[in-house]
Amino acid sequence: MDGYGLTTAQILYRLPDHPKILQSYVWQDYDLAPRFPELRKFLDFWRRTLEGPIFEVTIAHSTLVRAVEMRSVSAEITLH
Repeated sequence: MDGYGLTTAQILYRLPDHPKILQSYVWQDYDLAPRFPELRKFLDFWRRTLEGPIFEVTIAHSTLVRAVEMRSVSAEITLH
């Protein structure tokens, strides 16, 4: 699980009919940092299949489990 977490990529790409206009697309999936194999597969698919050329990709990554997020539960409340 080391390095594995939620990855968000903002992809700016040029519109095929209007190359001076940039459009934004947000991609999100669980991926392995720092190589990001799932994101690379998606970007390869984009380049092979879609017509809008990629201008810029910005990546944010957060690990799934961190020590500060682990804590014991002292009570449980059940509704209905």
